[in-house]
Amino acid sequence: MVDVDLSFVTDKPGDLTATSTEDEKSVHVVWMKINRICLLSMRRLILDHLKSGLPTDCIAKELMTAISERYRVSSNTGIGSLLQGLFNIKYDGNEGVETMLFVWWTIRPY
Repeated sequence: MVDVDLSFVTDKPGDLTATSTEDEKSVHVVWMKINRICLLSMRRLILDHLKSGLPTDCIAKELMTAISERYRVSSNTGIGSLLQGLFNIKYDGNEGVETMLFVWWTIRPY
């Protein structure tokens, strides 16, 4: 279990042929085993109703890329927090209009 990230940091080894050396065969077997373990553990962590659009016949690196593309955070989150801040401001009538405008002016998205 030491090389559990092997399928993420190295590319898939080429297909085995009759002329493949013992080293190539052992690397291929180890890589395939670790990739299978990574795929199984990733799929077990994803809820069943979220698995529908994910590829089924891929390597672990491709599955991770598909997940990151599907659940990419929008760059509009700052605008959403700014609008939420503006919508949550209430004018209580105790302060002047200038103070309220200053509060609206100083709201910054985070």
